[in-house]
Amino acid sequence: MIFKVYYQEDQVRNPKRETTKSLFINADTEVQARALVTENTGHNIEFIEPLEGKFLEYEQQNPDYKLTEFNQ
Repeated sequence: MIFKVYYQEDQVRNPKRETTKSLFINADTEVQARALVTENTGHNIEFIEPLEGKFLEYEQQNPDYKLTEFNQ
């Protein structure tokens, strides 16, 4: 399943909507998606959203859509 992960780049500053970024990751569960991002980045995860059906199709139409892959 594809998940959209909303995050701040570091864990020092308080989250602000204006600086929230997102990435897309393929994982079996939300827990696994969170673990992958936590293990491979220093990001402060705000929210993880599962994407399916029309929601996934909409995101895939964005030219900036790209699945993030981590070497394990």
